[in-house]
Amino acid sequence: MIDKPIAIRLENVTQKFRVIHERPDTLRELFSRFNKSRNSFHDFEAVSDVSFDVHKGEIVGLIGRNGSGKSTLLKIVAGVYRPTRGKVTVNGSLAPMIELGAGMHHELTGRENILLNGLLMGYSREIMRSREQKIIEFADIGDFIDAPVKQYSSGMYMRLAFAVATEVDPDILVVDEILAVGDFTFQEKCLQRLKAFREAGKTILFVSHTMDQIENYCDRVVLLEKGKMAVNGSPAEAIKAYLGESNVEEPVLVETPSPRA
Repeated sequence: MIDKPIAIRLENVTQKFRVIHERPDTLRELFSRFNKSRNSFHDFEAVSDVSFDVHKGEIVGLIGRNGSGKSTLLKIVAGVYRPTRGKVTVNGSLAPMIELGAGMHHELTGRENILLNGLLMGYSREIMRSREQKIIEFADIGDFIDAPVKQYSSGMYMRLAFAVATEVDPDILVVDEILAVGDFTFQEKCLQRLKAFREAGKTILFVSHTMDQIENYCDRVVLLEKGKMAVNGSPAEAIKAYLGESNVEEPVLVETPSPRA
């Protein structure tokens, strides 16, 4: 049997963050601490030496406790972060949904943001105009489509962002836990669209803490533990390992690197 083409490949990916222990409140404190010999920070590896492939047409889930590196890994795949070490290869057009409201200009209306988001993803004005009505219908936010998005609730943000990301017909969809902010009916609507994407041969990489979604929709699941890949296998295998984890607290990330230029 011939393997499917690779859509996403991660090779020994590591992402370090600088964790600040103390922040000076005044300029005087800044200069005072600058002259001290002790360090007030340390490097923390949010993702450590992770390697796996996502094949074309697969739905792959990322699971793990808070702080395990899931969202960081999605941002690396989406190109928001440049990994400290390792290599990421993405074959095909990619639509990211990795942060609620990301890519939205708060002063612009929903309709104007449809065009803006499409242009940011590399689509022409003509293509976005031709797909605008379908996006509006799927988002189903009524007259708010012509209101500034700063007036939107978190659910309305998610509806519009998901509608744009999926209507532009990308080869790869990257989705973080933001689906959790929607109501049950809209979540089901989104999950049905994800199924349609898979049936059309699209590739999906997504994070969820809802094990029913992971079990029902994923072909394969990657479990992260403290930034390292613990399982890369069937949903049942990964969920079993995840539910058997201890409840030890993770370190808190307080600094993020600069976004990729």
